[in-house]
Amino acid sequence: MKIALTSIFVDDPIKAHTFYTEVLGFQTKEYVPEAQLAVVVSPEEPDGTALMLEPGGDSFGKLYQENVYKSGLPVIVFSTENIEKVRQDLEVRGVKFRDDLAKPEWGLLNLFEDTCGNLIMLINENQK
Repeated sequence: MKIALTSIFVDDPIKAHTFYTEVLGFQTKEYVPEAQLAVVVSPEEPDGTALMLEPGGDSFGKLYQENVYKSGLPVIVFSTENIEKVRQDLEVRGVKFRDDLAKPEWGLLNLFEDTCGNLIMLINENQK
């Protein structure tokens, strides 16, 4: 059994789709703006796990999203082989990182904001 699709709540799926594709470089798997439906995949694994950018609205999702954000917790973790290069590239594209590059025993990581109400963790997969 594999994970085919997971989702995160976002303030605005259309805005999130733009950020996740144009800034982070993900590819569109499914996009129906009028239905608030946006699903993206990694260009490194286009047939891998997909990420749905789920509208939080005024529901439990919005409350959950706000509380996770206020707690400083990431809603999802992305990995890369070269965290320093990816961080530099993302900063040039306007991504706001939370802290200086942290170096825990199990690897390198950092948190950044997705402009849609979430914190994302970025880890260096080579140093796990």
